[in-house]
Amino acid sequence: MDEGKDNRRLLLISNSTLHGSGYLDHCEPMIRDFMGKNKRILFVPYARPSGMTHDDYAKKAYERFDKMGIRLDSIHQCDSTSYRAVRNAEAIFIGGGNTFVLLNSLQKSGIVGDIAERIREGMPYIGTSAGANVAGKTIMTTNDMPIAYPESFDAMGAVPFIINPHYIDPVPDSKHMGESRETRIREYHVFNSDPVVALREGAMLRVEGDKMELAGTTNARLFMQDQEAIEYAPGSDLSFLL
Repeated sequence: MDEGKDNRRLLLISNSTLHGSGYLDHCEPMIRDFMGKNKRILFVPYARPSGMTHDDYAKKAYERFDKMGIRLDSIHQCDSTSYRAVRNAEAIFIGGGNTFVLLNSLQKSGIVGDIAERIREGMPYIGTSAGANVAGKTIMTTNDMPIAYPESFDAMGAVPFIINPHYIDPVPDSKHMGESRETRIREYHVFNSDPVVALREGAMLRVEGDKMELAGTTNARLFMQDQEAIEYAPGSDLSFLL
Protein backbone atom coordinates (compact mmCIF):
# COMPACT_ATOMS: atom_id res chain seq x y z
CA MET A 1 0.00 0.00 0.00
CA ASP A 2 1.26 3.50 -0.80
CA GLU A 3 1.61 5.62 2.33
CA GLY A 4 -1.06 8.28 2.69
CA LYS A 5 -3.54 6.63 0.34
CA ASP A 6 -5.51 4.48 2.79
CA ASN A 7 -8.60 6.70 2.52
CA ARG A 8 -9.02 6.30 -1.22
CA ARG A 9 -12.29 5.05 -2.65
CA LEU A 10 -12.34 4.26 -6.35
CA LEU A 11 -14.57 2.40 -8.78
CA LEU A 12 -12.62 1.83 -11.99
CA ILE A 13 -14.80 0.38 -14.74
CA SER A 14 -13.54 -1.01 -18.03
CA ASN A 15 -16.47 0.20 -20.14
CA SER A 16 -19.52 2.40 -19.76
CA THR A 17 -21.68 0.35 -22.12
CA LEU A 18 -21.79 -3.44 -22.28
CA HIS A 19 -23.09 -5.23 -25.37
CA GLY A 20 -26.83 -5.82 -25.05
CA SER A 21 -27.41 -3.09 -22.47
CA GLY A 22 -27.56 0.69 -22.22
CA TYR A 23 -25.25 3.36 -20.87
CA LEU A 24 -23.98 2.36 -17.39
CA ASP A 25 -26.69 -0.31 -17.09
CA HIS A 26 -24.31 -3.16 -16.30
CA CYS A 27 -22.56 -1.24 -13.52
CA GLU A 28 -25.54 0.62 -12.01
CA PRO A 29 -25.87 -1.70 -8.97
CA MET A 30 -22.19 -1.23 -8.18
CA ILE A 31 -22.37 2.55 -8.67
CA ARG A 32 -25.38 2.79 -6.36
CA ASP A 33 -23.66 0.72 -3.68
CA PHE A 34 -20.38 2.58 -4.08
CA MET A 35 -21.99 6.03 -3.85
CA GLY A 36 -23.98 5.09 -0.75
CA LYS A 37 -25.40 8.23 0.84
CA ASN A 38 -23.59 10.55 -1.58
CA LYS A 39 -26.29 11.95 -3.85
CA ARG A 40 -24.28 14.47 -5.84
CA ILE A 41 -21.41 13.94 -8.25
CA LEU A 42 -19.17 16.18 -10.36
CA PHE A 43 -18.79 15.04 -13.97
CA VAL A 44 -15.67 15.68 -16.05
CA PRO A 45 -16.61 15.38 -19.76
CA TYR A 46 -13.16 16.12 -21.15
CA ALA A 47 -12.64 12.74 -22.88
CA ARG A 48 -15.35 13.74 -25.39
CA PRO A 49 -16.51 10.59 -27.20
CA SER A 50 -16.62 10.88 -30.99
CA GLY A 51 -19.09 13.49 -32.26
CA MET A 52 -20.07 14.74 -28.80
CA THR A 53 -19.69 18.22 -27.37
CA HIS A 54 -19.14 18.70 -23.65
CA ASP A 55 -22.81 19.72 -23.38
CA ASP A 56 -23.94 16.56 -25.20
CA TYR A 57 -21.86 14.33 -22.97
CA ALA A 58 -22.97 16.09 -19.79
CA LYS A 59 -26.63 15.73 -20.78
CA LYS A 60 -26.21 12.00 -21.37
CA ALA A 61 -24.49 11.51 -18.03
CA TYR A 62 -26.95 13.77 -16.19
CA GLU A 63 -29.97 11.81 -17.45
CA ARG A 64 -28.42 8.47 -16.52
CA PHE A 65 -27.39 9.49 -12.99
CA ASP A 66 -30.74 11.18 -12.47
CA LYS A 67 -32.36 7.76 -12.92
CA MET A 68 -30.20 6.54 -10.05
CA GLY A 69 -31.33 9.42 -7.83
CA ILE A 70 -27.93 11.12 -8.04
CA ARG A 71 -27.57 14.79 -8.99
CA LEU A 72 -24.81 15.33 -11.57
CA ASP A 73 -23.09 18.65 -12.25
CA SER A 74 -20.64 19.00 -15.13
CA ILE A 75 -17.39 20.78 -14.37
CA HIS A 76 -17.51 22.74 -17.64
CA GLN A 77 -20.86 24.28 -16.63
CA CYS A 78 -19.89 25.24 -13.07
CA ASP A 79 -19.87 28.91 -12.09
CA SER A 80 -16.76 28.39 -9.96
CA THR A 81 -13.25 27.63 -11.15
CA SER A 82 -12.32 24.04 -11.98
CA TYR A 83 -10.12 23.95 -8.87
CA ARG A 84 -12.95 25.09 -6.60
CA ALA A 85 -15.42 22.70 -8.24
CA VAL A 86 -13.07 19.80 -7.53
CA ARG A 87 -12.42 20.97 -3.97
CA ASN A 88 -16.18 21.17 -3.26
CA ALA A 89 -17.18 17.92 -5.00
CA GLU A 90 -18.83 15.15 -2.99
CA ALA A 91 -17.70 12.65 -5.63
CA ILE A 92 -16.24 12.74 -9.15
CA PHE A 93 -17.08 10.78 -12.30
CA ILE A 94 -14.88 10.81 -15.40
CA GLY A 95 -16.32 9.05 -18.42
CA GLY A 96 -14.77 7.42 -21.45
CA GLY A 97 -13.65 8.76 -24.78
CA ASN A 98 -10.11 9.49 -25.96
CA THR A 99 -7.54 9.15 -23.18
CA PHE A 100 -5.04 11.54 -24.77
CA VAL A 101 -7.71 14.23 -25.13
CA LEU A 102 -8.81 13.62 -21.54
CA LEU A 103 -5.35 13.82 -19.97
CA ASN A 104 -4.41 16.83 -22.09
CA SER A 105 -7.52 18.68 -20.88
CA LEU A 106 -6.96 17.66 -17.25
CA GLN A 107 -3.39 18.89 -17.41
CA LYS A 108 -4.27 22.17 -19.11
CA SER A 109 -6.99 22.87 -16.55
CA GLY A 110 -4.50 22.11 -13.78
CA ILE A 111 -6.71 19.70 -11.85
CA VAL A 112 -4.87 16.37 -12.18
CA GLY A 113 -3.20 16.86 -8.82
CA ASP A 114 -6.33 18.34 -7.26
CA ILE A 115 -8.42 15.28 -8.10
CA ALA A 116 -5.65 12.98 -6.87
CA GLU A 117 -5.50 14.90 -3.60
CA ARG A 118 -9.27 14.66 -3.10
CA ILE A 119 -9.07 10.92 -3.73
CA ARG A 120 -6.40 10.62 -1.02
CA GLU A 121 -8.76 12.51 1.30
CA GLY A 122 -11.45 9.88 0.71
CA MET A 123 -13.64 11.47 -1.95
CA PRO A 124 -15.32 8.74 -4.05
CA TYR A 125 -14.04 8.56 -7.63
CA ILE A 126 -15.70 6.70 -10.50
CA GLY A 127 -13.97 6.28 -13.83
CA THR A 128 -15.06 4.40 -16.92
CA SER A 129 -12.70 3.47 -19.77
CA ALA A 130 -10.47 6.56 -20.25
CA GLY A 131 -11.64 7.74 -16.83
CA ALA A 132 -10.31 4.50 -15.34
CA ASN A 133 -7.10 4.74 -17.37
CA VAL A 134 -6.15 8.17 -15.96
CA ALA A 135 -6.50 6.91 -12.38
CA GLY A 136 -3.35 4.82 -12.87
CA LYS A 137 0.30 5.87 -12.95
CA THR A 138 0.40 6.65 -16.67
CA ILE A 139 -1.73 6.28 -19.81
CA MET A 140 1.02 4.40 -21.64
CA THR A 141 -1.14 1.32 -22.27
CA THR A 142 -4.20 3.18 -23.50
CA ASN A 143 -5.78 1.78 -26.66
CA ASP A 144 -6.50 5.23 -28.10
CA MET A 145 -4.86 7.18 -30.89
CA PRO A 146 -2.76 10.18 -29.76
CA ILE A 147 -4.96 12.81 -31.41
CA ALA A 148 -4.00 15.32 -28.69
CA TYR A 149 -0.58 15.92 -27.16
CA PRO A 150 -0.55 16.02 -23.34
CA GLU A 151 2.38 17.50 -21.44
CA SER A 152 3.32 14.01 -20.30
CA PHE A 153 1.83 10.54 -20.02
CA ASP A 154 1.81 10.78 -16.22
CA ALA A 155 -1.72 10.41 -14.85
CA MET A 156 -3.21 10.73 -11.35
CA GLY A 157 -1.40 7.85 -9.70
CA ALA A 158 -4.41 7.10 -7.52
CA VAL A 159 -3.39 3.44 -7.88
CA PRO A 160 0.27 2.39 -8.32
CA PHE A 161 -0.22 0.38 -11.50
CA ILE A 162 -1.52 0.85 -15.02
CA ILE A 163 -4.97 -0.03 -16.33
CA ASN A 164 -5.75 -1.35 -19.80
CA PRO A 165 -9.53 -1.09 -20.30
CA HIS A 166 -11.50 -2.93 -22.98
CA TYR A 167 -8.94 -5.73 -22.98
CA ILE A 168 -9.45 -8.18 -25.85
CA ASP A 169 -7.89 -11.64 -25.88
CA PRO A 170 -5.90 -12.86 -28.89
CA VAL A 171 -8.21 -14.64 -31.32
CA PRO A 172 -6.98 -18.11 -32.31
CA ASP A 173 -6.77 -18.65 -36.08
CA SER A 174 -7.38 -14.96 -36.73
CA LYS A 175 -6.18 -13.75 -40.13
CA HIS A 176 -5.36 -10.34 -38.65
CA MET A 177 -1.59 -9.90 -38.88
CA GLY A 178 -1.29 -6.89 -36.58
CA GLU A 179 -0.33 -6.98 -32.92
CA SER A 180 -2.78 -8.24 -30.31
CA ARG A 181 -3.50 -6.32 -27.10
CA GLU A 182 -1.36 -8.85 -25.25
CA THR A 183 1.55 -8.18 -27.59
CA ARG A 184 1.25 -4.44 -27.05
CA ILE A 185 1.33 -4.83 -23.27
CA ARG A 186 4.36 -7.11 -23.49
CA GLU A 187 6.05 -4.46 -25.64
CA TYR A 188 5.41 -1.99 -22.84
CA HIS A 189 7.12 -4.34 -20.40
CA VAL A 190 10.28 -4.45 -22.50
CA PHE A 191 10.96 -0.90 -21.33
CA ASN A 192 8.83 -0.52 -18.17
CA SER A 193 8.21 -2.57 -15.02
CA ASP A 194 4.83 -1.30 -13.77
CA PRO A 195 2.12 -3.97 -13.45
CA VAL A 196 -0.71 -3.70 -15.98
CA VAL A 197 -4.24 -4.75 -15.02
CA ALA A 198 -6.10 -5.64 -18.20
CA LEU A 199 -9.85 -5.29 -17.67
CA ARG A 200 -12.11 -7.10 -20.08
CA GLU A 201 -15.42 -5.41 -20.80
CA GLY A 202 -17.69 -6.05 -17.86
CA ALA A 203 -14.84 -5.99 -15.33
CA MET A 204 -14.16 -3.29 -12.74
CA LEU A 205 -11.92 -2.62 -9.77
CA ARG A 206 -13.30 -1.44 -6.44
CA VAL A 207 -10.77 0.16 -4.11
CA GLU A 208 -11.63 0.85 -0.48
CA GLY A 209 -8.58 2.12 1.38
CA ASP A 210 -5.91 -0.58 1.23
CA LYS A 211 -8.31 -3.18 -0.18
CA MET A 212 -9.00 -3.81 -3.86
CA GLU A 213 -11.42 -6.35 -5.32
CA LEU A 214 -12.08 -7.36 -8.90
CA ALA A 215 -15.81 -6.86 -9.43
CA GLY A 216 -18.16 -7.20 -12.38
CA THR A 217 -18.95 -10.19 -14.58
CA THR A 218 -15.72 -10.98 -16.43
CA ASN A 219 -12.17 -11.99 -15.59
CA ALA A 220 -9.16 -9.70 -15.70
CA ARG A 221 -5.52 -10.41 -16.54
CA LEU A 222 -2.50 -9.19 -14.64
CA PHE A 223 0.64 -8.59 -16.69
CA MET A 224 3.97 -8.32 -14.90
CA GLN A 225 7.37 -7.78 -16.45
CA ASP A 226 9.15 -11.07 -17.35
CA GLN A 227 6.26 -13.17 -16.01
CA GLU A 228 3.35 -15.10 -17.44
CA ALA A 229 0.03 -13.27 -17.32
CA ILE A 230 -2.23 -14.30 -14.43
CA GLU A 231 -5.99 -14.69 -14.77
CA TYR A 232 -8.28 -13.43 -11.98
CA ALA A 233 -12.01 -14.04 -11.59
CA PRO A 234 -14.60 -11.63 -10.17
CA GLY A 235 -14.37 -11.52 -6.40
CA SER A 236 -10.58 -11.88 -6.41
CA ASP A 237 -8.64 -9.87 -3.84
CA LEU A 238 -6.06 -7.76 -5.67
CA SER A 239 -5.04 -5.69 -2.65
CA PHE A 240 -1.42 -6.78 -3.06
CA LEU A 241 -1.18 -4.43 -6.04
CA LEU A 242 -1.78 -1.41 -3.80
